[in-house]
Amino acid sequence: MAEPAIAASSLAARIDEAAQAIEARVIAWRRDFHANPELGNREFRTSGIVAEHLRRLGLDEVRTGVAHTGIVGLLKGALPGPVVALRADMDALPVAEEVDVPFASKARTTWNAENVGVMHACGHDSHTAILMGVAEVLAGLRAQLRGSVKFIFQPAEELPPEGEEGGAKLMIEEGALENPVPQAIFGLHVTSRLPLGVIGYRSGPTMASADSFKITVQGRQTHGAMPWFGVDPIVTAAQVVLGMQTVVSRQVDLTREPAVVTIGMIKGGVRENIIPDSVEMRGTIRSFDETMRDDIHERVTTLAEAISRGSRAGCTVCIRKNYPVTVNDPKLTEAMVPTLSRVTGADRLMLVPKVMGSEDFSFFQRVVPGLFIFLGVVPPGDDPTKVAPNHSPRFYIDERCFVLGMRALAHLSCDFLESGAPLSA
Repeated sequence: MAEPAIAASSLAARIDEAAQAIEARVIAWRRDFHANPELGNREFRTSGIVAEHLRRLGLDEVRTGVAHTGIVGLLKGALPGPVVALRADMDALPVAEEVDVPFASKARTTWNAENVGVMHACGHDSHTAILMGVAEVLAGLRAQLRGSVKFIFQPAEELPPEGEEGGAKLMIEEGALENPVPQAIFGLHVTSRLPLGVIGYRSGPTMASADSFKITVQGRQTHGAMPWFGVDPIVTAAQVVLGMQTVVSRQVDLTREPAVVTIGMIKGGVRENIIPDSVEMRGTIRSFDETMRDDIHERVTTLAEAISRGSRAGCTVCIRKNYPVTVNDPKLTEAMVPTLSRVTGADRLMLVPKVMGSEDFSFFQRVVPGLFIFLGVVPPGDDPTKVAPNHSPRFYIDERCFVLGMRALAHLSCDFLESGAPLSA
């Protein structure tokens, strides 16, 4: 049964006016965050600015230190109603920036024992600034706001440092979705795959699960001129890499859902004429179905161990589950599409294909119904298929997208609240 269409909020015109009025401030916040990026679980400066902003707005509650550096703010409207949550992530990436802008990052730090550049190469600076803007817009409408809005500013979406916990999962464990419990949660992500002025959405499985793996092939060291005196882990590892290409292409039913197994790092040896004792490989597994996900894990392990055993080498496979599939609740999505269409105009709202990238927003969606949308940032005249993608050192955002991002989150919130949480059982 189709969900009833949700009417536009009585606050629609005022939301649009307020979002336009603070555009310059949102751009300034974003540029400040961009010039001063911080990696996961280290967002001390960023979270401090966010918390101070929420306090100045007079929110009813501002909780700090959630999942290390996360912020949860609560705005209670003057009128009774449901609770909705909005989420933005705050962390940057260990990437050295190559974009020629006045506010380019020059930051460097140590990450997992390596000296790295730091850049907001995925746009989380924009997400944070946009949600700060939304908080200001809705705080200004408190007297007419029906229900409550939770503002969740999350650290470590790009994974915490090795050996640490963090991100959405830890925020949930520390009560980010409690007292009060929201009836829905919304989030957005800027993307270089959509043009400026466009919002993309999808119902059901939308972004892939993400798992990391490490395979260590243990051989026996010998001179490169006499390989028969040892066990060559480099040759064995090469066979494992080639074998991995058959997991998806020959062993997974791709008519059900797409999947990817990628080895992105391989290292072993220190000299051209010495066969080393071991080789280490690291990679990622992506899928859109939890059963397929577990099956791929088993096949990767079995294949690597069997190939190594055939070469008389040892093999250790460690697979770490990182993020589940990002699943947009079908009922919530259907109910909110009219809102998105009003915000963008029907010709600027796009149904997008599945995205092999991943998001730990998926953890929030496992607790409450969630909708995650995509905000286009590619300037007019540029081809979204040819510009630098998210995570690139050349990733670029047309800041004119910010007003649309604020309007989208604010309208989703108010339409949902005024409809009385319209999800049928």
